[in-house]
Amino acid sequence: MKKFVIACVMAVLPMTAGAAGGGVPLDHIEVDATNHASLQRGMKTFVNNCMGCHSAKYQRYERAAQDMGMPNELVEENLILGNQKIGEQMTIAMSAKDAASWFGAPPPDLTLEARLRGPDWIYTYLRSFYQDAERPWGVNNVVFKDVGMPNVLEYMQGIQVNNCTPEELAHGGHETIDPLTNKKMGQCLTVIKDSGQLSPEDFDKAIYDLVNFMAYIGEPTKLESHRIGTNVLIFLFIFFFFAFALKKEYWKDVH
Repeated sequence: MKKFVIACVMAVLPMTAGAAGGGVPLDHIEVDATNHASLQRGMKTFVNNCMGCHSAKYQRYERAAQDMGMPNELVEENLILGNQKIGEQMTIAMSAKDAASWFGAPPPDLTLEARLRGPDWIYTYLRSFYQDAERPWGVNNVVFKDVGMPNVLEYMQGIQVNNCTPEELAHGGHETIDPLTNKKMGQCLTVIKDSGQLSPEDFDKAIYDLVNFMAYIGEPTKLESHRIGTNVLIFLFIFFFFAFALKKEYWKDVH
């Protein structure tokens, strides 16, 4: 028993170290697959801004429309670009070969990105770009140093400048705004006034919706799994009494 406990502790320690050693502190959000309005806004942001380079090839437009309560005709009219059909996957026209020659590496498919990195990482990453003239795209990122991705959401957020020391950046000294309380947690990264279309609070809400949608496409059956799991537990709870009564009936002559 002692060896078993030690083995469990040794197995958990690497996971704990990995969670604690992820670099800068991440801003926590609670994704909600039942918030259809948020998912719809997030899908709009995803299609209009992310799908220029990134695909979501394991998700279909029609499945998203059904899960989010949107008519197929509305999705076809506003969220499907080019000649794709409602039943097709959310792919892009750019080939991996062309992307590799243009960007050095093809932009990753984003269907499972939220499951790979976690919603907190994506939420913090998308809000942590700052101006850096030494980088090819003119921006850097607190969470992903020397990132090769341009800040495609800069027109919404505005130009963010870095007032942090390297030590402050290493410890998460970037501007973080709680999406519920609007409380500012730091002042190192600041947006140049009126350089973006949205206020910091509205931008955070837009990013929350985007990440909420990305979390959904990473596990679109999550709500159905929870429903089935609840029904199974209810069934097992009721079945227990029948099984117990049957056991007593079988064993009454033995005892």
